[in-house]
Amino acid sequence: MHKYQKSKDTKAKLAPKQKISYEKKTSDATSLYTAQALNWLRQAEFLMSAPKLSICVEDTGYEIAFAGRSNAGKSSAINTLTNQKQLARASKRPGRTQMINFFSLGNPNQRLVDLPGYGYAAVPEDMKLLWQKELENYLIHRESLQGLILLMDIRHPLQHFDRMMLEWAHSRNLFVHILLTKADKLNRGPANKVLLEVQKELKQSKLNFSIQLFSSLDKQGLAELAGVMAGRLNFTLPLTDQEQPEPAIPSASPRDEQHDS
Repeated sequence: MHKYQKSKDTKAKLAPKQKISYEKKTSDATSLYTAQALNWLRQAEFLMSAPKLSICVEDTGYEIAFAGRSNAGKSSAINTLTNQKQLARASKRPGRTQMINFFSLGNPNQRLVDLPGYGYAAVPEDMKLLWQKELENYLIHRESLQGLILLMDIRHPLQHFDRMMLEWAHSRNLFVHILLTKADKLNRGPANKVLLEVQKELKQSKLNFSIQLFSSLDKQGLAELAGVMAGRLNFTLPLTDQEQPEPAIPSASPRDEQHDS
């Protein structure tokens, strides 16, 4: 071989390496669905607040509820998801949400619900017990409830009340999708490590719930969350002009037929 001629092996080593992507690949149909779902969720409007189940919105249609500790970032997640700064009232003082808050999503039969936070609120003990009772009443008796979005601070996942909620939901076959919030507080490597650790612990406890990373600040995980919620709330893509059914052609009446002849 000529001294200036490079072997095939050497050329292969010197060739630029392709960058490998570890991101989940989604189909065009899935991407379209999540994009439309995000637009749909931005229609959210406040319906009402209720201190107890007996005066809640009529129990019809579909609704999915956000639950979690008072410092898990529920209000921020709802505001980011709906692209509205003050739809859910975020506060620097945890425990601000003291009622069951209902939001319509384009129509009153598809709803997002913000539940009172648990385990942290700086209120008297008798008030905490009252909230807990009404929360239990809602979760047990609400027939339109399609599932929970359970939020946990990624730095403090699976706290005592979180575990209780997961075990309770599992015992009643209630759907749960877990958000590990404030994912921006950790670098990507440590955040993914926490995700895998929580997934492993859920599997060991035989809790078959879905889970994802989420950040209200960086808007991380919005599309995935929108897709999960839309599926549970019976959201369907609007028909395009090409998909609209053709108008039926009315049959000719005897008088029309006589006129044409």
